[in-house]
Amino acid sequence: MQPPSTTAPLDAEVFGLGRQAKRTWLTQGLNALTRHHVDHCVPYAQMMASLWSPGADEAADLESIPWLPVRLFKLMELRSIPADQVARTLVSSGTSGAAVSRIFLDSDTARAQAKALTRIFAQFAGNQRMPMLVVDDNGFLQDRSRFNARAAGILGFSNFGRDHLYLLDEQLRPDWDALDAWLARHPDQPIFLFGFTFIVWQSLVTAARRDGRRFKLPANSLLVHGGGWKKMEENKVDNPTFKAGLKEVLGLERVHNYYGMVEQVGSVFFECEYGHLHAPAYADVIIRDPASLAPAAVGEVGLVQVLSLLPHSYPGHSLLTEDLGILHGEDDCACGRLGKYFGVLGRVKNVEVRGCSDTRVVPA
Repeated sequence: MQPPSTTAPLDAEVFGLGRQAKRTWLTQGLNALTRHHVDHCVPYAQMMASLWSPGADEAADLESIPWLPVRLFKLMELRSIPADQVARTLVSSGTSGAAVSRIFLDSDTARAQAKALTRIFAQFAGNQRMPMLVVDDNGFLQDRSRFNARAAGILGFSNFGRDHLYLLDEQLRPDWDALDAWLARHPDQPIFLFGFTFIVWQSLVTAARRDGRRFKLPANSLLVHGGGWKKMEENKVDNPTFKAGLKEVLGLERVHNYYGMVEQVGSVFFECEYGHLHAPAYADVIIRDPASLAPAAVGEVGLVQVLSLLPHSYPGHSLLTEDLGILHGEDDCACGRLGKYFGVLGRVKNVEVRGCSDTRVVPA
């Protein structure tokens, strides 16, 4: 069923739009966002005028929507709202001294981000709030007006839990005694765990093996995790190995990875029961050939472009990332969810961004 053009993004069924209905609706909404950001963000308007053909704000299809290289947010301040309307500034996680992205949210965009995450999460975990184990420390709570992607993720997912236990101290060391006492309070209730992939592996799985600790979580407990796969690859830990470790240490069967980035609110892609990442109704992905930037076919590896109807406070509705991915299909995943489903294979080794219409990917 095709939603009318006036349907608000978050009123659409999360995984209920078929291909043609979704394409038409998204194209209309993304064109409107392009015009909005041209009118309200001078640097974006200048890039549109110099790097894209006239009429790019009336794209005929999703593949023609103008995009920005995600790296631009590390180099420029891009916002479509006055400075006094910035309610929250997100910064990307990065190594010490490295440039970070700065993303400016007004109150409406921040609320839309929270609502989108709630609706997507409910599709995988239901609406009941569970006791929540955060595999991290709580230091980010000191300043919520400006925090990085890791802190934003913890804060966002914390809304789905109750009786929160932050397992780690500031040195990311686990407190096993606190965990034992906390689990004793919830002997028969499913537990919701959240953490970033490498921290979960290093500070929970590896630490439990080192300390000879094993736990049996209640049935239907689940972990949601994301990010940190670069370090996992460096340690030769793939997704099946990660899940096997969690089953060994916690008896955990339900594990959902997710793919998302601070630079684009609304694009949160959850891993289904069959190991595929899924695009919700108000977001999408396009895989592009690294050399030509033409859309890649199903089964071909390319750069991941992410699109979302939610970024109104900054021009982040169409971004070309530096991640390699592969499209597995659309509307026919065995899990039954409609929309594109795909996988992310890792970061491109070397990327040189020369402009929106002239991006070169340099092989390692």
